[in-house]
Amino acid sequence: MVKFPSEEWIKAFKEELNKNKAYEEAAKDWEGDFLFIVTPDEGLDREYVFYVDLYHGKCREACMVPDREAKKAAFIFEGPYSNWKKLIRGELDPIKGLLTRKFKLKGSMAKILRYTKAAAELVRTASKVPTEFV
Repeated sequence: MVKFPSEEWIKAFKEELNKNKAYEEAAKDWEGDFLFIVTPDEGLDREYVFYVDLYHGKCREACMVPDREAKKAAFIFEGPYSNWKKLIRGELDPIKGLLTRKFKLKGSMAKILRYTKAAAELVRTASKVPTEFV
């Protein structure tokens, strides 16, 4: 089991993503990086930020960064820890999460909506990481 959020978790996610052929196909034209921001709630006492660089169906880089100002990214996907748990467990769709304001997105929503299959595969991949929550 890998604790979420942690550097170990994001590294395991990168490995799983780079093995996922369905993601590779769905995101073959995608170019864009993300900051995934986990805001505190349900026992999480501080904000955690992951940087993920996605390019043509592969994850080139994935790491934890000290704060939201540490790296610039084309997209910021942000939400409370309780919603991230639901997302990783496969209980919450990322697009529905945005539309119901469980998550916030900064960046081109139009571009995200063109890649809903890739977004769904990102979440399916996250659910493959054996995750332990705080």
